[in-house]
Amino acid sequence: MPYLMGGFPDLEASISVAEAYVDAGADLVELGVPFSDPLADGPVIHGAATAALAAGATFEAVLEVCERVARRVAVVPMCYANLALARGPAEFAATLAGAGSAGVIVPDLPPEEGGEIAARLREVGLPLVPLVAPTTAPERRREIAGRAEGFVYLVSDTRVTGERDELPAGLAHLLEATKADARVPVAVGFGIATPQQAAAVGAYADGVIIGTRLVRAVAEAGDADAAAAAVGEFLRDCRVALERVR
Repeated sequence: MPYLMGGFPDLEASISVAEAYVDAGADLVELGVPFSDPLADGPVIHGAATAALAAGATFEAVLEVCERVARRVAVVPMCYANLALARGPAEFAATLAGAGSAGVIVPDLPPEEGGEIAARLREVGLPLVPLVAPTTAPERRREIAGRAEGFVYLVSDTRVTGERDELPAGLAHLLEATKADARVPVAVGFGIATPQQAAAVGAYADGVIIGTRLVRAVAEAGDADAAAAAVGEFLRDCRVALERVR
């Protein structure tokens, strides 16, 4: 489940990167909507969001990427609550549905405050994907996972997004507990940076989300073609590693 910053380095390049994801075997694309204050994101993804905004990316423009890619594979946008609240829950849900979205992730929207947004999304057939983290109390995790729609996004550790040298020591136990609580698939994100780490997570998780490593590859590439080639090669290696453990 590779992550893409929509509009980075520009809209057409991000479409090329998304197409490379699909060609390399992505089962779902998490499509980031750039925002000026992305509190869950580390410096690489934050920098990509800043560059995308400077290049003119908007919520509506990024959903054009969604519409293009959703013809081939499921796309779940990830955006912050301000973008939903500024448009109103009904318009937000209708816009996502019109772009072919398969759901949406809003990382800074607590379940207690997301009822109306979730209801409007449900009306158009879209799940509001919840997040749980190592700091989520067991009782709260059971409530969130038990009511989840689409899938549960399990945050692997308490830090912002970024590449890690090692997976957190308690991840396997947290994943096992979350899967026991959930009635939908559980995908793990944050910190997965190598095919070997993807395989280690994929041996137990229902989904593996990779973000910073791919955004960095796009940032370091010379042009859209080079970016597509770099992310495609990395994801193919991840796919091979995942298939071996499965």
